[in-house]
Amino acid sequence: MLDLAESARIRINNWKKRNGIHILRFSLGFIFLWFGVLKFFHGVSPAELVAGRTISHLTFGLLKPSISLPLLALWECTIGIGLITGAGLRLTLILLYFQMAGTFLPLIFFPHETFSGSIFIPTLLGQYIIKNCVLISAGIVLGADLQNRSKTEHKAVVDTEETMSVLPAEVVEEDYLTLES
Repeated sequence: MLDLAESARIRINNWKKRNGIHILRFSLGFIFLWFGVLKFFHGVSPAELVAGRTISHLTFGLLKPSISLPLLALWECTIGIGLITGAGLRLTLILLYFQMAGTFLPLIFFPHETFSGSIFIPTLLGQYIIKNCVLISAGIVLGADLQNRSKTEHKAVVDTEETMSVLPAEVVEEDYLTLES
């Protein structure tokens, strides 16, 4: 009975190892795409007002919400699509990090709306913003995984090249011909 439970635990853990990063990337991408699409439609996103005011404040009034919100929507949708597809993941993560940094600005620009008298008592808006720490953490995990995969892939290529340079040419050619057939 104990062996069966241990075997199940190992199988479940291996499944998590194989799929966890992909699930994290897809779910984070889905959230960005979903919330980004909402910003294309006036009055639909609960973050619309604070996002528009924050960008306007940040740009000293140069970017009005009528311009900034569609740009933000496009930015978030780009992040979402990049995460879901895995295409251009390095650039996608850079866009995510900058976008996430911007989400914290209302805590500084509008503290009277994000805190109830103390920085230890956030309003609902403040909580909505602070929870972005989880999204940033997910982005950091994905970035670390991407970096680790790049190093592993590079090491595999280097190891293969080193092995091939050490092997006699006949062995390498024979293995190559075997792979072709």
